[in-house]
Amino acid sequence: MRSFFLFVMLLGAVTACRTTAPTQAIDASALPESPASEVSETRRTLGPGDLVDVRVFQEPDHSGVWAVSPEGTIDYPLCGKVHLAGRTSGTAADALRDCLTRYLRHPEVSVAIREYNSKKVFVFGEVQKPGTFSYEEGMTIIEAVTLAGGFTKLASPNGTQVARQDEGQQLKIRVPVKDIRDGAEKNFALRPGDIVYVPESFF
Repeated sequence: MRSFFLFVMLLGAVTACRTTAPTQAIDASALPESPASEVSETRRTLGPGDLVDVRVFQEPDHSGVWAVSPEGTIDYPLCGKVHLAGRTSGTAADALRDCLTRYLRHPEVSVAIREYNSKKVFVFGEVQKPGTFSYEEGMTIIEAVTLAGGFTKLASPNGTQVARQDEGQQLKIRVPVKDIRDGAEKNFALRPGDIVYVPESFF
């Protein structure tokens, strides 16, 4: 019951902060499928606390893992503080390459996002370890429930709901996690900021 109130409070806070539109309840199967190429770039952007793996071809002194500071920067060799918050891995590589061209000849730079610590998902209700978890690109609801320790004996997996903010609209999506686990339904991809709530079974 306490988890349910936490879910309601968090959902209310998200709704109040982001939109005044009414909540729309839908089934996961009713959501349109979007190709990977159409995934919103804002879901892949960097923020404070994220870890980036920078690789510069044949330049080990400029390769390694950096954490994005609370100010949104990394302290990079030769370049000093480089602002990466709000950039994708591709545009972050461009920013570092632009700086390094002043010191290196034709630097080849790649950036991979090691950890999305600035982006979170929330899992509450009838799971073993409710809480907040770092979002990773391509994260599914099965992975999120697993991070939360799996279902309790009282859980109603097919009653699982995901609260999501989508283009100014608050969605409440029913996701049949048991059917997904059993292979009867396709997996459900989460987004940063999603709130997963697993209700109690009444049977």
